[in-house]
Amino acid sequence: MKKPKRGIALWNTAKKVIPGGGQLLSKRSEMFLPEQWPAYFKKAKGVEVWDLDGNKFIDMTIMGVGSCILGYADDDVNKAVKKVIDEGSMNTLNSPEEVELAELLIKLHPWAGMARFARTGGESMAVAVRIARAHSGRDRVAFCGYHGWQDWYLSSNLSSDKNLDGHLLPGLEPKGVPRGLKGSAVPFNYNRIDELEEIVKKHRDIGVIVVEPLRHQEPKNDFLKKVKKIAEKIGAVLIFDEITIAWRLNPGGSHLFYGVHPDIAVFAKAMSNGYPMAAIIGRKKVMQSAQDTFISSTFWTERVGPAAALATIKKLQAKNVPLHIKKIGKMIGDGWSLLAQKHGLNISVVGPEALITFSFNYSKDNQALRTLFTQEMLKRGFLATPSVYVSYAHKEAHIKVYLKAVGEVFEIIKEALNNNQIHKLLEGPVAHSDFKRLT
Repeated sequence: MKKPKRGIALWNTAKKVIPGGGQLLSKRSEMFLPEQWPAYFKKAKGVEVWDLDGNKFIDMTIMGVGSCILGYADDDVNKAVKKVIDEGSMNTLNSPEEVELAELLIKLHPWAGMARFARTGGESMAVAVRIARAHSGRDRVAFCGYHGWQDWYLSSNLSSDKNLDGHLLPGLEPKGVPRGLKGSAVPFNYNRIDELEEIVKKHRDIGVIVVEPLRHQEPKNDFLKKVKKIAEKIGAVLIFDEITIAWRLNPGGSHLFYGVHPDIAVFAKAMSNGYPMAAIIGRKKVMQSAQDTFISSTFWTERVGPAAALATIKKLQAKNVPLHIKKIGKMIGDGWSLLAQKHGLNISVVGPEALITFSFNYSKDNQALRTLFTQEMLKRGFLATPSVYVSYAHKEAHIKVYLKAVGEVFEIIKEALNNNQIHKLLEGPVAHSDFKRLT
């Protein structure tokens, strides 16, 4: 394995010409392995990634930030995309695939009656909140979970700079968000229905309630049903943000798994296996409120996204991909637990299997240990963090060689802990755990 010199050099150049180095915080080298991460890829197929130096890695981490549920460059999805590229991806008329996709999504979600499309998760959530506010006639949003970078969400940190800390990433600055939006978005914690009840009691003008139905916590004590009941009682539009979890538990949204139907559901990421696509589906009466405001964008009408989504969803159904993902995720989680026990490491493994993850339980040393894990796994040919977005392309053979490497690295980590040499073994800075300005 060569040191990824070209990728490191290009990343250092990128930080001089692109604010933050790239377009996505989650892909910054500093979030993985500062000064050592390969940063850029030349080719990807299945779960294999080739960097600019020709190194081949097995991706045992975020798989395109959760977008490539079938694996990289899936043949069936690529075939559908190449067809519409050759026929023409954009012109003055509309793509028939968007009508087919709308009908497929409504068939999968019988509670919904209409669909609108965008191309990214963040913008699709902005569309959903716009429609919901238009329908309810009220501005204030109560939310739980992570929902993107737009003003409606980030405005929560105008009221308190720690409002969003527990929802994904600490340290997010709301600079540039109009201060007039202060107080317009109010957070509550998952499974804390008492917090939502208190918000509704305090603010009589809640028009929208936004929830991630599932990430790493299962709903307890009918949490989702109780959220829906509150929304119905106060006449608020209930939005389920399915951008991260959808398609991984079943063909459709996780809310189908729990039997709780919102007024609007939002999808992106895995629905199109790495091609830009997002969908906002909802009850017909609510969705028609999109006609009472202005929601329109040229590239929401291109043809690649819908074609990719149709091919992806049909393959998810035909191959029962969620069942495979659950099996592989369990194999990974069980492997971590057994290896940690063998080497005397204190870790916590949390699900669901599709988003399997573990954390070190060593207080102030946790982030350094996470960095050391990534560093040593990279040497062994793996892009790895303590989180894995499991894909259909992950096979048992991959997991066996991966867990063998994990065992070797866990042994190194245990020795480092015993000898108080964690930072001595690190060959670069500790990875960032929150938002930090890159200069």
